[in-house]
Formats: sequence, structure tokens, C-alpha cells
Amino acid sequence: MLNILLLILILFYFSCANYYYYSKYIYTLYTMSLKIGAENWPKSSSQKDEEPLIVIREYDEEKHKVEVEKLERLCEVGQRGKPSLVTDLLGDPICRIRHFQLHVMLVAEYGKEGEIVGVIRGCVKTVARGNSAYVKLAYVLGLRVSPKHRRFGIGTKLVEHLEEWCKQKGAKYAYMATDCTNEPSINLFTKKCGYSKFRTLTMLVQPVHAHYKPISTSIAVLRLPPRLAGLTYNHMFTNSEFFPKDMDLILSNKLNLGTFMAIPKKYLTKCDPKNGIFPPSYAILSVWNTKEVFKLQVKGMSPFVHACCVGTRLLDGCMPWLKLPSFPNVFRPFGIYLMYGLQMEGKFGKQLMKSLCGFVHNMARDDGGCGAIVAEVSQRDPVREAIPHWSKLSWAEDMWCIKNLEDMKKEIFHEKCGLSNWLNYRSSSSVIFVDPRDF
Repeated sequence: MLNILLLILILFYFSCANYYYYSKYIYTLYTMSLKIGAENWPKSSSQKDEEPLIVIREYDEEKHKVEVEKLERLCEVGQRGKPSLVTDLLGDPICRIRHFQLHVMLVAEYGKEGEIVGVIRGCVKTVARGNSAYVKLAYVLGLRVSPKHRRFGIGTKLVEHLEEWCKQKGAKYAYMATDCTNEPSINLFTKKCGYSKFRTLTMLVQPVHAHYKPISTSIAVLRLPPRLAGLTYNHMFTNSEFFPKDMDLILSNKLNLGTFMAIPKKYLTKCDPKNGIFPPSYAILSVWNTKEVFKLQVKGMSPFVHACCVGTRLLDGCMPWLKLPSFPNVFRPFGIYLMYGLQMEGKFGKQLMKSLCGFVHNMARDDGGCGAIVAEVSQRDPVREAIPHWSKLSWAEDMWCIKNLEDMKKEIFHEKCGLSNWLNYRSSSSVIFVDPRDF
């Protein structure tokens, strides 16, 4: 009623004036009165109920586990008629961060009933910046938002709350990793959350065949004890980015299957890794058993493709001497072996690395539940050319984005003390160390 009376008074006041001159002005006043009235008028209880209520809180296994698993399955569903890769977390929603000392999982609850509509995981670790200096770094992963609750800012809220938790734990930077074709994820982090594209890595995938890979009789494969492996890695990766300070915990973890070094047999007598004496040519890597953390499964393949894959496996199993490039049974849950800490030196380094990858393949072949071996390396890393892989199964560009979590005052102070912003730093090393716990 107030709005109507106001309109009548305005029309009466300008009745003697030129209508065309004031019509625009009258309409503006009227719309302003409607807006003012709407803002001052008390909202009804039904309108209040319609406003989305989002609460971010830490994951409670007893309270949230069933709903989180339901949300994960909902987000894994691919497009109809197209194949999709489904992840089975083996009944442990925090399995991917459990092996970090500082980790957390947050959930987003929606409405009065507290429906779980989003989750995010994160951890904090100390890593090298590439110049022998260490810094506390947060890793953001496992962001999921229910399809029907997207575009409400839930993902942004989860990231912001996780960053705050990480800052309280001392993190100076945060980073995330995603495939370069995942535009929604990249846009969320770079355009809304302040992250910058930082480093690009390559993920190389080799399926496990039914036959064994031949290993040259002129090559010896040594297994290094965890302590010796740790000393060796500390020496090799001292100037590499993302090298974790708690490397000893990784190497002694039950998921670590060992650290292996391949050398020419003729150098065996001259090699003494315990005293830091290495041959002129060698290759080294470690193996992480991710199938004890999660399993993968391919769904949505056509019956024809399925039959072809099964056929190659049968042929390879019956006639292994043919060395057919058979495809593993990825249509049921399978695990993977991750090769990390890859390094090679010398004239025969490339050949030794290929043989070492073949050795890991044979390990995986003997493990019935392993379907592929994977390595992730920097695009500038020379070892990239020596790792056997299938290009159609590999990711050419795995994008790592990073953010400085410190405020401007602290950043200026650190720059005055000679500590430059990592975002502006270019490492002298072409190697980026990939933490197997991140995978």
C-alpha cells in the first residue's frame, strides 16, 4: 500500500508538467520505492527457509562416512555412453591423506538436516623449494561437490576453510594438481581462489602384460635398505623442488616396496653405495604400492572393446614368447605401482632405467591385483625419455597450481630478508620430486 500511495503522490505533483519529460524519472522513483520497501519489509519464514545454509566442519567417521562414500560414488558417474574411471577408496575416505602426519578432511553440510554436499582433503608437509631451503607446504586434493549443489560457492568455501586450517598448521604455500583439460577445477582455483599455474608434469602409464619383461644378463639390480636409500636421495635431490623433509618416513612406510638400483655387472666390484661410491652409470627408483590405498576400475566400455582387451590378454597368456602388448583386466578393480625418486646417471643410464622399469613391471606381473605401473616426472626431466609407457594411457600435462598463503606484510618482510616468493622462483634443477603419498 505504501508503494501505491507514493506513486499517486508523485503523479499528482507532476500532473502539470510535461509527461514525456518526467516519465523516465517517475519510473526510476517507483522502482527505487519498490526496492526500498522490499528491503525493509520483514521476510516471511518460508523465504528464510529457502536460503541455503552451508556449514563446513571436520570429517567425523562415525557420523559422515556413509554419506561421504555416497557422495564420492555420485561424483564418479561419467557421461552416459562414455567410459569412466571409477575410484574405490576401500572403505576409507581419508586413505589418500592418512600417511601424512598433519592431515584433515572437511565436509560441507547443507540445510537443517546436514546433508553432505561437498568434501575436501588436505595435508601439510615440509618440502624443498629447489634451492636447499625448506618450507611448509599444504597439498589440496579430493575436492568433491554434489552435482545438484554446484554453482552455490560450496567448492570455494571448502577451499577457503581448508587453507585457514593449513595456515594454522604453519603452511606458507598451498598447491593442487589436476589434468590440464579439467577446466572447471583450474578455473575454480585460479580465478576464484587465487592460485597460479606453477609447474607442469607428465604422468606415464605402462599396463602390466601377461608376459615378463626381459632383463639383460649384463645388468644387476640391487635393493637398497631404507636408511641407505634415504641418504642417497638426500644427496641426489638436494636442489629439487618438492623433495619432502620426512623422506625417511616414506621409505620406511609399509606401502613402500623398496628402493632399487640398476648397475652394469662389470662395475659391481667398484660400487659401494654405503660409502657413497657409485658406478659411472646407474639408475635408481622406489616403488609405492597404491593398491593397498585405493583401486581403480574402468566402466562404460563397449562390449567390442571389452572383448578385444580380454582377447589380447588370453593370447599373451597362452603364447608369452610372442611378447604381445596385452591389456590387463581393467574392468574389475585393479591397483597400480607408482615409481618415484627416478634418477639416472652416465652413458648407460637410459638403458639401465628401462631395465629397472622392466624389473618393476615383473614385480607387478607377479602381483595379481596390479594392472599398471605409473611414473610422474617433470617435462624437463631427462629420465622422462627412458620410462616405457603407452602414450594413449598417459597424461601429457598434469597441471600444478600454487598459492602464497602469507599476507602481504609478511611477504615483504621475507623478501627483505632475502627469501623470494616461490611463485617467482625458477629452479635450476629440471627435476621435480613427486611424493608418492600425494598420488
